[in-house]
Amino acid sequence: MATITRENIGLLNDKLTVTVAKADYLPAFEQNLKKYAKTANIPGFRKGMVPAGLVKKMYGQSVFNDEILRTVEKELNDYMNKEQLDIFAQPLPLENQAPALDMNAPSDYTFSFEVGLKPDFNIDVKGIKVTRYKIDVTDEMIDGEVERLQTRHGKMTEPETVTSDDNVVNVTFTEVDAAGNVVEGGVTKDNSILVKYFAEATRPSFTGKKKDDVVTIQLSKDFDTKEREWILSDLGLNKDNAADADKYFQLLITKVGLVEKAELNEEFFSAVYPGKEIKTEADFRAAVKEEIEKYYGQQSSNQVHDQIYHHLVDHTTMDFPADFLKRWLQTGGEKPKTAEEAEAEFPSFSNQLKWTLVTNKLVTENKIDVQPDEIKDFAKQQIMGYMGAQSLDEAPWLDEYANRMLQDQKFVENTYFQLQTSKLFNLLEGQVSAKEEAISADAFAEKLHHHHH
Repeated sequence: MATITRENIGLLNDKLTVTVAKADYLPAFEQNLKKYAKTANIPGFRKGMVPAGLVKKMYGQSVFNDEILRTVEKELNDYMNKEQLDIFAQPLPLENQAPALDMNAPSDYTFSFEVGLKPDFNIDVKGIKVTRYKIDVTDEMIDGEVERLQTRHGKMTEPETVTSDDNVVNVTFTEVDAAGNVVEGGVTKDNSILVKYFAEATRPSFTGKKKDDVVTIQLSKDFDTKEREWILSDLGLNKDNAADADKYFQLLITKVGLVEKAELNEEFFSAVYPGKEIKTEADFRAAVKEEIEKYYGQQSSNQVHDQIYHHLVDHTTMDFPADFLKRWLQTGGEKPKTAEEAEAEFPSFSNQLKWTLVTNKLVTENKIDVQPDEIKDFAKQQIMGYMGAQSLDEAPWLDEYANRMLQDQKFVENTYFQLQTSKLFNLLEGQVSAKEEAISADAFAEKLHHHHH
């Protein structure tokens, strides 16, 4: 009868020694060998008529090895289930401790494995303190959004010349030197730019310009930081390289455009908010304000989730069987890693592991589950977002398309995890201690920029 002994060899790191006796594997080995003889396909012999000695000589050792390893694996799994060992990954065979197996001299065999045990830890959700930011929606923000919506729903015209910062110019960028000579092998790229995207001092140089006119610019001088980074990226240049930012370009104007903004009337209000029956500009601005508040409310909620995440990661104390996990990193993936690679990867790997253990514990304790219907609804919403459909009436084919998406196992797994995490954070948001703080949109944006996971 097989025996298993357990010995602690380090922090959360145990050695399991499995000894299998002849009686544990030999009957199954002999039975499997007979089955093999019945099905073996060897030239010169009819199926099922191959001499047992020949089968044993050709395939015996392989069948012998497989049966012993299968027996060891079963005994090991049965033991871990019985003892309720909560381990990381899989048991790792200890090097240089695998016995030599010989079907001609069957005997008792001993195999040794090491396991990494998951740590015990506590989470105090009610002790988490967060700040819930309430973003002040100003008239200026409403004005900006109304103007953006008027432009989005406006009509594109093609005036002869540039008359304002709201004009769009289609241009061809051609790289030149400081003297205006075309750089051989330099960058050439078509683009479409609002005049207002140029630096304020540069904009007047476009006034009166028309198709086929040329304007020479220097990126570092004629664009402010944000727009310059976008242009550099579009031109395939490095936004962090000062030499790239100092490059000169000739801009050949290929077309002048201007969006005539939509008028503030009922037709426009209905186009922006179908079904709301907005009649006046005041009601329209109120609806815009509500949308902005809704957006920032969600952003504020996401930021609370971010604070919860960092608290859980930074303030939940747990130990790891580090040596075991580093060895597992070397051998457990698709591609083997060196000890140095595993050492370098371990800090980020252990952080991920910590977060996985924390979320698994919270999901289990709070009985958070995701139903198939929720995954299907998510798929439908995603498709509607892609297609721009407002309702199921506009997309009668949606159900069939969603069913096809649900055949993709990776999509289902990713969506399950995403919905489960969302449910968890929404639940935790109601359990933590939160204080409210008013903040401007700019100050809030700065916090989002510097603090995220």
